[in-house]
Amino acid sequence: MVDSVARLYQAVIVARDADPAKSRTARLLRAGRAKMAKKLAEEAVEVVIDAMHGQPEAVVRESADLLYNLVVLWVHAGVHPDDVWAEMQRREQMFGIAEKVPKDLVQSPSRRKVVALESRRVRKRR
Repeated sequence: MVDSVARLYQAVIVARDADPAKSRTARLLRAGRAKMAKKLAEEAVEVVIDAMHGQPEAVVRESADLLYNLVVLWVHAGVHPDDVWAEMQRREQMFGIAEKVPKDLVQSPSRRKVVALESRRVRKRR
């Protein structure tokens, strides 16, 4: 799987400079961080919904979409997959492969703020 993510990452790097009229990836990258984050969140929700409905085939398809959108966001943010794998290895050495870092050990001066993905909200007309 690591090889697949690495190939996807390289393909997104290449697509970054492609014509947005011909490349969905180039269009998404040019749409900005908020759009990329929104797409990532949408795909995550779709995975959850399909899992809740007991549809493993749909979970597989939506998971692939989720990974694609995650990699696009990584490219935009300047995060390389090797950085993520190194963090996973660090956590495995400290806590085991199937454990998440305990919240009391996260070195953050304060909790991150939740930010709006879009600055404009469209109001529904009644």
